[in-house]
Amino acid sequence: MRTAYSVETVRTAERDLMARLPEGTLMQRAAAGLAAACADLLGRVYGSRIVLLVGSGDNGGDALCAGARLARRGAGVTAVLLAPERAHAGGLAALRRAGGSVAGADSAATLIDRADLVMDGIVGIGGKGGLRPDAAPLAEAASRARAAVVAVDLPSGVDVDTGQVPGAAVRADLTVTFGTHKPGLLVDPAREYAGTVRLVDIGLELPEAAQLEALQHADVARMLPVPGAESDKYRRGVVGIAAGSARYPGAAVLAVAGALRGGAGAVRYVGPAGEAVLTRFPETLVSDKGPKKAGRVQAWVVGPGAGDDAVTVAQVLEADVPVLIDADGLRLAAREAVGARTAPTLMTPHAGEAAALLGVSREEVEGARLSAVRELAGRYRATVLLKGSTTLVADPDAKTAVRVNATGTSWLATAGSGDVLSGLAGSLLASGLGARDAGSVAAYLHGLAGRYAADGAPVGAQDVAEGIARAWRDVRD
Repeated sequence: MRTAYSVETVRTAERDLMARLPEGTLMQRAAAGLAAACADLLGRVYGSRIVLLVGSGDNGGDALCAGARLARRGAGVTAVLLAPERAHAGGLAALRRAGGSVAGADSAATLIDRADLVMDGIVGIGGKGGLRPDAAPLAEAASRARAAVVAVDLPSGVDVDTGQVPGAAVRADLTVTFGTHKPGLLVDPAREYAGTVRLVDIGLELPEAAQLEALQHADVARMLPVPGAESDKYRRGVVGIAAGSARYPGAAVLAVAGALRGGAGAVRYVGPAGEAVLTRFPETLVSDKGPKKAGRVQAWVVGPGAGDDAVTVAQVLEADVPVLIDADGLRLAAREAVGARTAPTLMTPHAGEAAALLGVSREEVEGARLSAVRELAGRYRATVLLKGSTTLVADPDAKTAVRVNATGTSWLATAGSGDVLSGLAGSLLASGLGARDAGSVAAYLHGLAGRYAADGAPVGAQDVAEGIARAWRDVRD
């Protein structure tokens, strides 16, 4: 599992470690890892042209010390100092001893155009509010460069704690981060500026409670429901799907498709699209008598393609089992009814739906995804899965780490894909996973399934559903 910590937590850990180490040790550890990563990216260090964009403080010092190491291996290294009077003295002296040179910001554009690698050491984790006017042109020049761009700890201009990008920022091919991941490296829109992220261990001792978590294969494998020798379809869990309408029968079919592949033993469908569901999936248990008379279930999914069926949504919310609310259900569910529930609730909005629930613009949600998902979870007293290029899963308890998932592909932005995700997550709820785990595991598998199904080409929601089994086996094995 990858974890990310706030600036305050990282700063505290750094201070505690530096108090026990000789002066400069921590910077040299960071510089060694940074230089090694740059060497790997270049392939051949000797004779390469490297430009360091150096701000004041320790972030610039890391870049200077790494540049000195690369200069000793035969690279031509030039440091562009944004604030010469405040450049890290030790790092600057080391670069000059190694044969590196220094240039002013007025020559940066020409140097960047000729470089093989540009190292972004403009702003570190202490930066707030975007880049200063004198730094913004350098960030833009680096982002346009043909050279490989390596960010030191995080791309300059992104907000490390929130993932917001308030203005100009460096777009890196590689970010070398120290000690731990930072939230801005995992959450969009900042994540897309980071490129590939390489973590360098510098010996920080961090608390168990992280701000963000990103599951990996081994974590998901431990959560997957596996039937035992004595299991039957009811012991494995039954998921109820209240979805679809005369106008949108396909939403019901796709939600059932996801649910059948999510680990529950049986799927009950309630709604007007029973004939379409049975035609595609004859194993489904179909009822047209409403949720209260459908039979026992261990979890409900309500809302995909439901149109204006507020009655069904209200009945499902009254059930004393976990409930997943998606699509039209998010619009029809009363906030008071959701907040009053005692059983777990999982809401799965995309950015537009989240904006409507919060009463803000879609752009505000997309620009501050982390704060948006936390606010929604707290306001509705529910677990919230905010869909997007990085899916976020937040509990109403603000002390619980937000889960981040980036297994998906842009090809998943296709009609019906969210219905498949809802069915999958609902099935995992019925099989016994908690709301946070069900949402996280579903997002992980759904993202992998989308990648496998698309394989670099357009994909439909049914293809994504059919790819879930492959994703499941890949994670498990």
